[in-house]
Amino acid sequence: MGQVTVSVEMAGPTDLVGAFFIPQRMPYWYGRDMESRVQVQRGAREFAEGLQVRIQGKLANRDVSLIARVTAYERGRLLEWRFEDSYGVTGLQRWVIEAAGSGARVTVRDEFELPGWFGKIWGRLFTRPAVRARDRRDLEFLKRFVERTGLEGMRL
Repeated sequence: MGQVTVSVEMAGPTDLVGAFFIPQRMPYWYGRDMESRVQVQRGAREFAEGLQVRIQGKLANRDVSLIARVTAYERGRLLEWRFEDSYGVTGLQRWVIEAAGSGARVTVRDEFELPGWFGKIWGRLFTRPAVRARDRRDLEFLKRFVERTGLEGMRL
């Protein structure tokens, strides 16, 4: 199993950062390179433990789709889901938002397992660095939104 952890500090309060961890706002920063769409079971406006989430998009001209089940959610503090994608990759993603100095720190932990013996080798050599780079890009997108967006006009 591969594991990657990435943290980014941002100049914005945890409440503002947490406002981007709802289904309608996640596509602004999560999976931007694949133009992701996030659909939550029963059209829920917020994540909740036990809800199923479908994320779809295109990556390198390939359709990508994954189904996740929210395993932990604390608004503005924590989002965790277990997933399986259309290629048989399974894993977990966990985001933790915490105060850091005058701003916030977001830490994402990815755990993933690719199917088969070849998948284990491929994951170690290629997937782990790609996941680390993707997580860093996603968090940098989030940081840009947080640091450009004031609390004014933002419905938290």
